[in-house]
Order: sequence, then C-alpha cells, then structure tokens
Amino acid sequence: MDDRIEKGDIVLINQSGKYHQQVGEVSEIDYNIFFVKIVIVNLGNQEANFEEKDLQLQTKKPNLQEVIASVDKILEQVEQITGLPTSEKVELPNRLKYLKLDIPKLDKQLIQKNFDSIDKIFAATREADSSASFWQEIDPNLEKISWWIRTSL
Repeated sequence: MDDRIEKGDIVLINQSGKYHQQVGEVSEIDYNIFFVKIVIVNLGNQEANFEEKDLQLQTKKPNLQEVIASVDKILEQVEQITGLPTSEKVELPNRLKYLKLDIPKLDKQLIQKNFDSIDKIFAATREADSSASFWQEIDPNLEKISWWIRTSL
C-alpha cells in the first residue's frame, strides 16, 4: 500500500492534544513556507491542520479499479433483488453498466447523475425490503463509490 497521505484518505491523528486518536478524512493537502506538507483533516463538522508526521494512514481512498470492482459486485447482487418493479429491473443494471463505463472518463457530472439515479432506486428498494442479505454486499460498495466520487472528481 502506498503510504503517502492524499486527499480522501482516512487518517488517525497521533498528535497529542485536543484531536489525539481521532479519525478524519483528508480534505486538502497544502505546504507551508518551509515546504512542510500540511494536511487538512475533516473531523465531522470542523477541519484542523496537521503536519503529515502527526498522522497515521488508516484507509486509502478507493482507486479506479476498486471502484469499478464495486460496481461489478453491485451488479451481481442486483439479480437477487426480487421486489424491483419491471422498469427498475431494466434501468438499474443499465445505469450501473453506464456508471462503470463513465468512471474512467472522470466526468463528474455524468458520474454523479448516474450514481444519484442508482442511489434513488436503491433507497426506494430498501424501504420495501431492508432486511435482505444482499444489502450487506451492496451498501459497502455504494459507500466506496460515493467516497471515490466525493474525493476524486
């Protein structure tokens, strides 16, 4: 694993003080006048600045291949959803396939539009059947895709 801390990564704060042992998401990278890497970490509803040496990488943001693999995993699960209306049975796999094709193009508007449509269909489906086992596979993969869109585009 690449240990360089980048925007979108999840980090643990090792610096003693107010934020010690808190976990946050890197929102930006900057450098001070001495060219020391300053990492801006989002901690819920606030941001704080740290030197890279005061942070420990917890989770790398997903890369392109991981996001495409997540789309594939969701596509496999879609076949198990029995309560989908006919229109969504066609639309959902198609939108997922389009999303998979759009991701390498890095077109934020197109990707976000497709993802929002997919998320909306899943939200309606979840209301009808939230206990089904396929959600254990779908939810973390949706979260991974959402995280990538938020931090990479």
